[in-house]
Parts: sequence; structure tokens; C-alpha cells
Amino acid sequence: MAARNGDRAAFGRLYELYGRMVHGVLLARSPRDEVDDLVQEVFLRALRQLGSLRDPRAFGGWIAMIARNAATDLARQRPAVVELSEHLAAPEPRDDEARHVMRLIRALPEAYREPLMLRLVEGMSGPEIAERTGLTPGSVRVNLHRGIALLRQNMAGGDA
Repeated sequence: MAARNGDRAAFGRLYELYGRMVHGVLLARSPRDEVDDLVQEVFLRALRQLGSLRDPRAFGGWIAMIARNAATDLARQRPAVVELSEHLAAPEPRDDEARHVMRLIRALPEAYREPLMLRLVEGMSGPEIAERTGLTPGSVRVNLHRGIALLRQNMAGGDA
């Protein structure tokens, strides 16, 4: 792997290949306004730790784990946020429906949250998600199917 040997162009290609996946992983776990900075942080961590990656073919799963850890670190550093009731909250300035769907996705079990973010927000295909994250295509397919079903159920107002 040329990027391991300090080839910045090779590392740039890794960013091109995995940037959207990292963005989706972080979006599933972190506040939207923090995600872009976290993506940069994840790739900086990856660059510094690239020597510890034993199998270059495992890069996708490895950088996804770095992204998950970065999101967890951010959550630990942030003070707890208390939600205001509907009547006290200020109106949201932009697309309320999209924000509502994002909240519903983030409330799903982790196994569904990431693949849905990668598919619905980042526009990645099932095989592309599998390739980038290191998950099996079957696992991605099942998690997308179950996640979409659960999301539809939640959007319809709960139990169906």
C-alpha cells in the first residue's frame, strides 16, 4: 500500500474511495454540524496509524472503526443535551421532514443505522457499502431491508 510509505496521492485516493462511507458512519452517530470536522479528524488519525494496519484489504473496516471511535469520543466530551418540549423548542429553520427522518434513523439499532445512512444519505449501493465497510453483501442487504422496514414503521407512527 503506497499510502503506508508516505505517498500522499495514494492516501488522497483512499479519501476519495472511503470519504463518503466515513461521512455516513459519523452521520449515524454524531450531530450533523460536527460531521465534516470529524471526517477530517478520522482521516488524520488513519494517516498517523496507517502503519498499524496489517492487511491493506481491511482498510474499509479499519477506518470505519476509527470513525465509530471518533464519534464515541466526541459523545463522551459533549455535555448531556436536554431536549425541549415541542411547544418550547424554536422552529427548525430548514427541512423539518428531513431532520425528522434523520432523528428516526439515529434512533434505530446500530446494525441498521449505519447502512441506512450510507444508502439514503450518502447514496452508496449495497455492494458498495459492503466493499467499503468490510461487511458481507448479505449482511448489508438484510440490514438495509430490516432497517427500511423499521424506519417505515416508525415513520407511520409506531407499531404496525
